[in-house]
Order: sequence, then C-alpha cells, then structure tokens
Amino acid sequence: MNALDDPADHPEAPILDRLRSLGIDYLRIDHPAVFTADEARAKVPPMPGAKAKNLLVQDRSGEQVFMVTVPYDKSVDLKALAAALGTRKLSFVSAESMQELIGVTPGAVSLLGLINDKGCKVRPVIDRVTWQSEALQCHPLVNTATLSIRMADVARLFEATGHAPMVIDVPSRVLT
Repeated sequence: MNALDDPADHPEAPILDRLRSLGIDYLRIDHPAVFTADEARAKVPPMPGAKAKNLLVQDRSGEQVFMVTVPYDKSVDLKALAAALGTRKLSFVSAESMQELIGVTPGAVSLLGLINDKGCKVRPVIDRVTWQSEALQCHPLVNTATLSIRMADVARLFEATGHAPMVIDVPSRVLT
C-alpha cells in the first residue's frame, strides 16, 4: 500500500515525504474536493479504513487546543466533551489559527496536520471506536485526496511528532 509517484510540486508533498521517511505506507485516492463528511461520503471512492471527521477545538482561554477525531456519523456533544477533557467550554478554532497551528484550511483538517504542529500545541483526541479500527482514512492536508493508513502507523506518527493521543469515548449529541 504505497504511492511513491506523487509529484513533488503538490502541496501535500511535504506530508507524503514525511510519511515515507518514517516508513509509513499508505493507499492514496484522488477525488473531487470535499468539505464535509457528507460530501466525502458521496465523492470519495470506497477504500480501506475508518471514515473519520476531525474537529479542531479550543478551551475558553485558547490555551488548550484539541483535534477530535470521530466516525463520520458521530455528532459530538461539545459540552460533554469539554467536561470529559477537564475544561469548561469548547469552541471551534478560527481558520487563521487553524492555519497557524497545523497548516490547513477548513475542510482539510486531518490528523496528518499534527506533523506541522512542531510545538505540540494540539492534543489529539481519538474516539475509541476509531482508534480500534485497523486503518484510518485521512486527508494529506488537501481535501482532494484521501489516504488510508494502518492505525499502527498512525500511532507511530504520533510518537514521531511527540503527540500523545487521548483515546476516549467521545460523547455524542442526541439528535431529536
């Protein structure tokens, strides 16, 4: 599972180079741009791995930032999640802060953005169901491609970047 023929001039080239340098294999599929989980469900061809969405949130002070990775279909209860994370209130990170922290724009948030978080300011929070999957689907920091990476390699990536993931049962919002 490796795509070593990615042109060096693609914006995702540094991320793909980093994965290769760590010996992390992946399967890559290119597709039309997707900005939401619903669009990804419709436009990304079938491939191995858990389909996940990522939320970049921060506490009230902006001091604690979390990348929350959950299954596509999970609607996250931010109030309950804040309590589970030991903080009072969570809000979404602005597009400007997102770019500064992990080098992406809305619609392309991915665990792979942690490669750009040199100061480990962002804490990954992974839903237990996603963490227990054999592989994970994620963007290579552009929303026109999806990679499938084995979870064992995702764990190695966290280790290599100095990020300690928090694996929890992310609280769901009850939809009425």
